[in-house]
Formats: sequence, structure tokens, C-alpha cells
Amino acid sequence: MTHDLVTTLGPLLTAEASAEAHATGTEPGDLEQAVWLRLLELLETQGPPLDPHGWLRRAVRAESRRTRRTTRLERPYGVEPADDADHTPEHLALASARRRALRDAVRRLPGRCPRLMEALLSPRDLTYREIAGELGMSQGSLGPERSRCLGCLRRLLTPEVAARGARG
Repeated sequence: MTHDLVTTLGPLLTAEASAEAHATGTEPGDLEQAVWLRLLELLETQGPPLDPHGWLRRAVRAESRRTRRTTRLERPYGVEPADDADHTPEHLALASARRRALRDAVRRLPGRCPRLMEALLSPRDLTYREIAGELGMSQGSLGPERSRCLGCLRRLLTPEVAARGARG
């Protein structure tokens, strides 16, 4: 049954995600991945939707709205904290402590997250294609996986970092 749904809905999902992705500022593949995940969750809890095509269209739009809301809440830092020109001994010690805390938190992440975050933080500045090859996963799943890992990392660091308002 699942295979039939994937085969039937695949082209429609590709078209819908391509049409919606531009407005959300995301990659169509990331949007597709999120909707496939929603479908799998639905199949596990409630079974197949009565109107698969209608469900898919609604799911793509709902995921697009969620992505737009998330994008609106995330703001870049006004100044890059790592680029602070102050190289006093105190500053260097604090910067080193922040890096250590980040690396420690990354090591405590579940599943593939530590390897993914290490690859993303690598000084080699790897592309998504290179990271996907190193981790043995599809390039299209990196975005959603990265989002989940960053959410976990944010929860781990919340007690350690005072977070006010929207974050970047």
C-alpha cells in the first residue's frame, strides 16, 4: 500500500513542492522530505488518507506555512560573535570556552547528529553533496536532518545560553 502511494503521489508532490518552495525560501527537496515524513506518520497512526491527492496538496501548503513562520522567527545576528576583533586574553578564553561547550553539546546529540554537525562545523567547508557522501545519506535528507539536529542542540544549550526573542 505504501509503495502504491509513493508511486502515485511522487510526481504530484514534486510539482507541488517545486511550486511552493520559492515562496518559502527553501529547497523543493526539503519540502518533499517533510511531506513524505508527514505521510509516513499518518500511515502509522491513522492509515492512508481517504483523498490522497487532496491530502498531499494540503500537507504541502501546511508545511510551506510552517517553514515561512519559522523563517520569520529566525533572525541573523547583527554582528557575528565569532568575528569580534577583540583579541584580549579574556576574550580568547571566553571564545575557547564557548567552542568547547558547543563541541561537548554536539557530542551529546542523538543518532547521526554528532557526525552531521561535525561535518557542518568542519573547517573544510564541505558542500551538502560532500557531507551526504561522507555520511552515506541522501543529499535531500540533509536539510530536514540538520533542522532536527539544530533543534536538539538548541534544547541542549538553552540552559547554558540566555536566549531572548528570535534567534538566528
